[in-house]
Amino acid sequence: MRSMTGYGRGQSVFQGAKFTVELNSVNRKQSDVVINIPRELAELEPRVRDAINAEVTRGRLTVVIAFHAGATTQSLALDSKLARTYHRAMLDLKNELGVGGEITIETILRAPGVLKAPEEQLSVDSAWPHVEAALGEALADLLKMREHEGAHLAKDLGKRLKIVRDAAKKVGKLQPGVLKRYRQNLQERIQRAGLDLSLDDERLVKEVVVFADKSDISEELTRLDSHFEQFAIHLGKNEPVGRTLEFMCQEIGREFNTLGSKANDVEISQLVVTCKAEMEKIREQIQNIE
Repeated sequence: MRSMTGYGRGQSVFQGAKFTVELNSVNRKQSDVVINIPRELAELEPRVRDAINAEVTRGRLTVVIAFHAGATTQSLALDSKLARTYHRAMLDLKNELGVGGEITIETILRAPGVLKAPEEQLSVDSAWPHVEAALGEALADLLKMREHEGAHLAKDLGKRLKIVRDAAKKVGKLQPGVLKRYRQNLQERIQRAGLDLSLDDERLVKEVVVFADKSDISEELTRLDSHFEQFAIHLGKNEPVGRTLEFMCQEIGREFNTLGSKANDVEISQLVVTCKAEMEKIREQIQNIE
Protein backbone atom coordinates (compact mmCIF):
# COMPACT_ATOMS: atom_id res chain seq x y z
CA MET A 1 0.00 0.00 0.00
CA ARG A 2 1.29 3.43 -0.89
CA SER A 3 0.62 6.94 0.27
CA MET A 4 -0.07 9.67 -2.28
CA THR A 5 2.51 11.99 -0.73
CA GLY A 6 6.13 11.81 -1.81
CA TYR A 7 9.17 13.40 -3.42
CA GLY A 8 11.78 12.10 -5.82
CA ARG A 9 14.76 13.48 -7.69
CA GLY A 10 16.95 12.03 -10.41
CA GLN A 11 19.64 13.17 -12.81
CA SER A 12 21.60 11.96 -15.79
CA VAL A 13 24.82 13.44 -17.19
CA PHE A 14 25.79 13.20 -20.85
CA GLN A 15 28.82 14.88 -22.43
CA GLY A 16 28.90 17.49 -19.70
CA ALA A 17 25.17 18.25 -19.93
CA LYS A 18 23.00 17.45 -16.90
CA PHE A 19 19.35 16.46 -17.07
CA THR A 20 17.44 16.66 -13.78
CA VAL A 21 13.90 15.55 -12.93
CA GLU A 22 12.06 16.41 -9.71
CA LEU A 23 8.73 14.85 -8.73
CA ASN A 24 6.41 16.07 -6.00
CA SER A 25 3.08 14.35 -5.28
CA VAL A 26 0.19 15.25 -2.97
CA ASN A 27 -3.32 13.96 -2.31
CA ARG A 28 -5.97 14.05 -5.01
CA LYS A 29 -8.91 11.76 -5.78
CA GLN A 30 -7.91 11.33 -9.41
CA SER A 31 -4.58 11.26 -11.23
CA ASP A 32 -3.35 14.72 -12.24
CA VAL A 33 0.14 15.15 -13.73
CA VAL A 34 1.51 18.66 -14.26
CA ILE A 35 4.74 18.79 -16.27
CA ASN A 36 7.16 21.74 -16.44
CA ILE A 37 9.64 21.05 -19.22
CA PRO A 38 12.10 23.22 -21.23
CA ARG A 39 10.73 24.45 -24.54
CA GLU A 40 13.36 22.59 -26.53
CA LEU A 41 12.29 19.30 -24.88
CA ALA A 42 8.54 19.91 -25.12
CA GLU A 43 8.07 17.02 -27.56
CA LEU A 44 9.06 14.64 -24.78
CA GLU A 45 6.07 15.52 -22.59
CA PRO A 46 3.82 12.64 -23.82
CA ARG A 47 6.60 10.12 -23.15
CA VAL A 48 7.17 11.54 -19.68
CA ARG A 49 3.44 11.42 -18.92
CA ASP A 50 3.14 7.81 -20.11
CA ALA A 51 6.11 6.74 -17.97
CA ILE A 52 4.59 8.35 -14.88
CA ASN A 53 1.07 7.01 -15.49
CA ALA A 54 2.51 3.50 -15.72
CA GLU A 55 3.69 3.80 -12.10
CA VAL A 56 1.37 6.32 -10.41
CA THR A 57 -2.40 5.89 -10.53
CA ARG A 58 -3.63 8.53 -8.08
CA GLY A 59 -2.65 11.94 -6.71
CA ARG A 60 -1.53 15.31 -8.04
CA LEU A 61 2.03 14.99 -9.28
CA THR A 62 4.19 17.95 -10.31
CA VAL A 63 7.12 17.23 -12.61
CA VAL A 64 9.99 19.67 -13.12
CA ILE A 65 12.50 18.78 -15.85
CA ALA A 66 15.62 20.88 -16.37
CA PHE A 67 18.62 20.84 -18.71
CA HIS A 68 21.92 22.37 -17.62
CA ALA A 69 24.73 22.81 -20.13
CA GLY A 70 28.08 21.69 -18.71
CA ALA A 71 31.56 23.01 -19.35
CA THR A 72 31.99 20.90 -22.49
CA THR A 73 28.72 22.09 -23.98
CA GLN A 74 29.00 25.80 -23.27
CA SER A 75 30.46 26.74 -26.66
CA LEU A 76 28.24 27.79 -29.50
CA ALA A 77 27.82 25.36 -32.36
CA LEU A 78 28.57 26.62 -35.87
CA ASP A 79 26.76 25.11 -38.83
CA SER A 80 29.37 25.77 -41.54
CA LYS A 81 27.34 24.12 -44.27
CA LEU A 82 24.34 26.31 -43.53
CA ALA A 83 26.59 29.39 -43.39
CA ARG A 84 27.93 28.63 -46.90
CA THR A 85 24.40 28.14 -48.15
CA TYR A 86 23.41 31.57 -46.79
CA HIS A 87 26.53 33.12 -48.36
CA ARG A 88 25.82 31.68 -51.81
CA ALA A 89 22.19 32.74 -51.60
CA MET A 90 23.21 36.28 -50.64
CA LEU A 91 25.72 36.46 -53.51
CA ASP A 92 23.16 35.19 -56.00
CA LEU A 93 20.62 37.75 -54.78
CA LYS A 94 23.20 40.52 -54.93
CA ASN A 95 24.11 39.66 -58.56
CA GLU A 96 20.48 39.22 -59.55
CA LEU A 97 19.48 42.61 -58.19
CA GLY A 98 22.68 44.29 -59.35
CA VAL A 99 23.24 46.02 -56.06
CA GLY A 100 26.43 46.81 -54.27
CA GLY A 101 27.41 46.31 -50.66
CA GLU A 102 29.58 43.92 -48.77
CA ILE A 103 28.44 40.59 -47.35
CA THR A 104 30.19 40.43 -43.97
CA ILE A 105 30.76 37.49 -41.66
CA GLU A 106 28.61 39.24 -39.06
CA THR A 107 25.68 39.21 -41.49
CA ILE A 108 26.08 35.49 -42.11
CA LEU A 109 26.46 34.62 -38.43
CA ARG A 110 23.23 36.45 -37.62
CA ALA A 111 21.29 34.24 -40.05
CA PRO A 112 18.91 31.79 -38.30
CA GLY A 113 20.47 28.45 -37.38
CA VAL A 114 24.10 29.31 -38.20
CA LEU A 115 25.04 29.61 -34.53
CA LYS A 116 23.26 27.51 -31.93
CA ALA A 117 23.27 27.81 -28.14
CA PRO A 118 23.93 24.60 -26.18
CA GLU A 119 20.28 23.94 -25.44
CA GLU A 120 19.40 24.48 -29.10
CA GLN A 121 21.81 21.73 -30.07
CA LEU A 122 19.65 19.11 -28.35
CA SER A 123 17.56 16.75 -30.39
CA VAL A 124 14.55 15.08 -28.87
CA ASP A 125 15.76 11.58 -29.71
CA SER A 126 19.23 12.13 -28.27
CA ALA A 127 17.87 13.75 -25.11
CA TRP A 128 15.17 11.18 -24.31
CA PRO A 129 17.41 8.34 -23.00
CA HIS A 130 18.93 10.75 -20.46
CA VAL A 131 15.60 12.32 -19.47
CA GLU A 132 14.20 8.79 -19.15
CA ALA A 133 17.10 7.73 -16.90
CA ALA A 134 16.67 10.78 -14.65
CA LEU A 135 12.90 10.24 -14.57
CA GLY A 136 13.35 6.57 -13.64
CA GLU A 137 15.60 7.52 -10.73
CA ALA A 138 13.14 10.18 -9.55
CA LEU A 139 10.22 7.76 -9.79
CA ALA A 140 12.11 5.14 -7.79
CA ASP A 141 12.72 7.70 -5.01
CA LEU A 142 9.11 8.88 -5.11
CA LEU A 143 7.66 5.37 -4.94
CA LYS A 144 10.01 4.39 -2.13
CA MET A 145 8.84 7.36 -0.06
CA ARG A 146 5.18 6.67 -0.87
CA GLU A 147 5.58 3.01 0.11
CA HIS A 148 7.35 3.93 3.35
CA GLU A 149 4.57 6.31 4.35
CA GLY A 150 1.97 3.82 3.13
CA ALA A 151 3.34 1.23 5.57
CA HIS A 152 2.83 3.67 8.45
CA LEU A 153 -0.71 4.44 7.26
CA ALA A 154 -1.50 0.73 7.03
CA LYS A 155 -0.28 0.22 10.59
CA ASP A 156 -2.42 3.09 11.86
CA LEU A 157 -5.48 1.92 9.94
CA GLY A 158 -4.98 -1.60 11.27
CA LYS A 159 -5.08 -0.31 14.85
CA ARG A 160 -8.21 1.72 14.22
CA LEU A 161 -9.87 -1.19 12.46
CA LYS A 162 -9.21 -3.38 15.51
CA ILE A 163 -10.94 -0.82 17.73
CA VAL A 164 -14.00 -0.91 15.50
CA ARG A 165 -14.01 -4.72 15.23
CA ASP A 166 -13.75 -5.13 18.98
CA ALA A 167 -16.63 -2.71 19.50
CA ALA A 168 -18.74 -4.58 16.94
CA LYS A 169 -18.06 -7.85 18.79
CA LYS A 170 -19.27 -6.24 22.03
CA VAL A 171 -22.45 -5.20 20.21
CA GLY A 172 -22.95 -8.81 19.15
CA LYS A 173 -22.62 -9.99 22.74
CA LEU A 174 -25.03 -7.35 24.02
CA GLN A 175 -27.69 -7.96 21.39
CA PRO A 176 -29.34 -11.08 22.94
CA GLY A 177 -29.90 -9.19 26.20
CA VAL A 178 -31.83 -6.43 24.41
CA LEU A 179 -34.83 -8.66 23.78
CA LYS A 180 -34.75 -10.03 27.30
CA ARG A 181 -34.73 -6.53 28.81
CA TYR A 182 -37.53 -5.43 26.51
CA ARG A 183 -39.70 -8.32 27.63
CA GLN A 184 -38.99 -7.57 31.29
CA ASN A 185 -39.71 -3.86 30.85
CA LEU A 186 -42.92 -4.64 28.97
CA GLN A 187 -44.05 -6.98 31.73
CA GLU A 188 -43.28 -4.36 34.41
CA ARG A 189 -45.27 -1.69 32.55
CA ILE A 190 -48.22 -4.06 32.27
CA GLN A 191 -48.08 -4.81 35.96
CA ARG A 192 -47.84 -1.12 36.87
CA ALA A 193 -50.83 -0.46 34.67
CA GLY A 194 -52.79 -3.08 36.58
CA LEU A 195 -53.55 -5.17 33.50
CA ASP A 196 -54.31 -8.83 33.94
CA LEU A 197 -52.09 -10.41 31.29
CA SER A 198 -50.05 -13.58 31.59
CA LEU A 199 -46.64 -13.99 29.98
CA ASP A 200 -48.22 -16.37 27.50
CA ASP A 201 -50.87 -13.91 26.39
CA GLU A 202 -51.04 -13.82 22.61
CA ARG A 203 -50.93 -10.02 22.47
CA LEU A 204 -47.85 -9.90 24.68
CA VAL A 205 -46.09 -12.59 22.68
CA LYS A 206 -46.92 -10.81 19.43
CA GLU A 207 -45.53 -7.52 20.74
CA VAL A 208 -42.29 -9.21 21.75
CA VAL A 209 -41.98 -10.96 18.37
CA VAL A 210 -42.50 -7.70 16.47
CA PHE A 211 -39.87 -5.98 18.59
CA ALA A 212 -37.45 -8.87 18.10
CA ASP A 213 -37.86 -8.63 14.34
CA LYS A 214 -37.40 -4.86 14.23
CA SER A 215 -34.36 -4.88 16.51
CA ASP A 216 -32.62 -7.88 14.95
CA ILE A 217 -29.10 -6.75 13.94
CA SER A 218 -27.62 -10.15 13.14
CA GLU A 219 -27.50 -9.43 9.38
CA GLU A 220 -25.71 -6.12 9.93
CA LEU A 221 -23.18 -7.77 12.23
CA THR A 222 -22.53 -10.53 9.68
CA ARG A 223 -21.98 -8.03 6.88
CA LEU A 224 -19.75 -5.90 9.11
CA ASP A 225 -17.60 -8.92 9.92
CA SER A 226 -17.20 -9.61 6.19
CA HIS A 227 -16.34 -5.96 5.45
CA PHE A 228 -13.76 -5.92 8.24
CA GLU A 229 -12.11 -9.04 6.86
CA GLN A 230 -11.92 -7.60 3.33
CA PHE A 231 -10.66 -4.28 4.65
CA ALA A 232 -7.82 -6.01 6.51
CA ILE A 233 -6.88 -8.03 3.42
CA HIS A 234 -6.65 -4.91 1.26
CA LEU A 235 -4.45 -3.17 3.84
CA GLY A 236 -1.82 -5.81 3.17
CA LYS A 237 -1.91 -5.60 -0.64
CA ASN A 238 0.99 -4.14 -2.59
CA GLU A 239 -1.16 -2.31 -5.13
CA PRO A 240 -3.38 0.79 -5.32
CA VAL A 241 -6.25 0.18 -2.89
CA GLY A 242 -7.39 3.71 -1.98
CA ARG A 243 -10.60 3.71 -4.01
CA THR A 244 -11.52 0.21 -2.82
CA LEU A 245 -10.99 1.18 0.82
CA GLU A 246 -13.09 4.32 0.31
CA PHE A 247 -15.95 2.20 -0.99
CA MET A 248 -15.65 -0.30 1.86
CA CYS A 249 -15.55 2.53 4.38
CA GLN A 250 -18.86 3.80 2.99
CA GLU A 251 -20.40 0.33 3.26
CA ILE A 252 -19.22 -0.11 6.85
CA GLY A 253 -20.64 3.31 7.74
CA ARG A 254 -23.97 2.36 6.16
CA GLU A 255 -24.16 -0.82 8.24
CA PHE A 256 -23.42 1.09 11.44
CA ASN A 257 -26.15 3.61 10.61
CA THR A 258 -28.68 0.79 10.21
CA LEU A 259 -27.42 -0.97 13.31
CA GLY A 260 -27.70 2.17 15.40
CA SER A 261 -31.27 2.82 14.30
CA LYS A 262 -32.35 -0.75 15.14
CA ALA A 263 -30.44 -1.33 18.37
CA ASN A 264 -32.93 0.13 20.90
CA ASP A 265 -30.26 -0.05 23.58
CA VAL A 266 -28.24 2.73 25.19
CA GLU A 267 -25.03 0.74 25.56
CA ILE A 268 -25.15 -0.49 21.97
CA SER A 269 -25.91 3.04 20.75
CA GLN A 270 -22.83 4.34 22.58
CA LEU A 271 -20.67 1.65 20.98
CA VAL A 272 -22.07 2.54 17.54
CA VAL A 273 -21.22 6.20 18.11
CA THR A 274 -17.65 5.19 19.03
CA CYS A 275 -17.39 3.05 15.89
CA LYS A 276 -18.71 5.81 13.63
CA ALA A 277 -16.24 8.31 15.10
CA GLU A 278 -13.38 5.88 14.52
CA MET A 279 -14.58 5.16 10.97
CA GLU A 280 -14.52 8.88 10.24
CA LYS A 281 -10.86 8.95 11.26
CA ILE A 282 -10.23 5.94 9.02
CA ARG A 283 -12.02 7.67 6.13
CA GLU A 284 -9.81 10.75 6.54
CA GLN A 285 -6.67 8.62 6.49
CA ILE A 286 -7.81 6.77 3.39
CA GLN A 287 -7.75 10.12 1.54
CA ASN A 288 -3.94 9.82 1.73
CA ILE A 289 -3.78 6.37 0.12
CA GLU A 290 -3.13 5.73 -3.56
